Amino acid sequence: MLSVRDLLLALLVVAIWGVNFVFIRWGVETVPPLFLTGLRYLCAAVPAVFFIKRPKVGLAILITYGLAIGFAQFGLLFTAIKLGMPAGLASLVIQVQAFFTIALALVFLGEKLNRYQALGALVAIVGIVAIASERFEVTALVPLLMVVLAAFFWGVANIASKKAGQIDMLSFVVWGSLVPILPLFALSLVVEGPTAIIASMTGIDMRTIFVIAFNGYAATILGFGLWSYLLARYPASLIAPFSLLVPVAGIASTIVLLGETVSTLEILGSLLVFIGLLLNVFGPRLFAARVSSTP
Repeated sequence: MLSVRDLLLALLVVAIWGVNFVFIRWGVETVPPLFLTGLRYLCAAVPAVFFIKRPKVGLAILITYGLAIGFAQFGLLFTAIKLGMPAGLASLVIQVQAFFTIALALVFLGEKLNRYQALGALVAIVGIVAIASERFEVTALVPLLMVVLAAFFWGVANIASKKAGQIDMLSFVVWGSLVPILPLFALSLVVEGPTAIIASMTGIDMRTIFVIAFNGYAATILGFGLWSYLLARYPASLIAPFSLLVPVAGIASTIVLLGETVSTLEILGSLLVFIGLLLNVFGPRLFAARVSSTP
């Protein structure tokens, strides 16, 4: 069982990651999304990289992790929110990374799929389709598909983390944060253009500075650092379910701070995705309990 202190730390991580979707929305209002993502990882890497030793992991794994989670996942997520994807809904849809992780683990790690995980994936897919059914217009559907693709790359990053083995995950996150910085800035220069970048930096205000700092230091360093600490102290089966509270915190914070609203069909689709995630997290335990109780 978690101590009171560690329970509060877990809830702090959930709150940080949930409310960060509000900060992402605020950030992309004034800074081009790819450039903002690059600034996030610049903050995450500097100055921490000068004080934390490089993790004992192959360079290929480190680069794969950095490109997957920084360049691809968050580059896509930030851009999708800029293009109109509701931040609260994005906080839920991105969680389908759990199912991409399972699928990739089947292929690359030889892990097995149980019936509850398969059922959870199917229910979540139905939920995504329900959400997408109101977004047949290209301007609404593309951001949703970008978030789903971002979830896939989060799954790729998870597999890279598994391949890394038992290492200092905070060091892995910090050094991995170095990888996407230059690719993000280069792509931003090509896609978003120097004029937009210079204008965003010239007129930068304190809210935007706070958004960048929160993304880099709180959401990345503090969030992943505390999460790694909790995973090291307790079984993953005890800590992992707390991630289900992230979209709860994300949707609640966007409703309160951004005034976002969701349609009835989006609520139904979100519930199906959430039920699918619950089956994925708790289903294997039920499956194991039933097997162990079978005479």
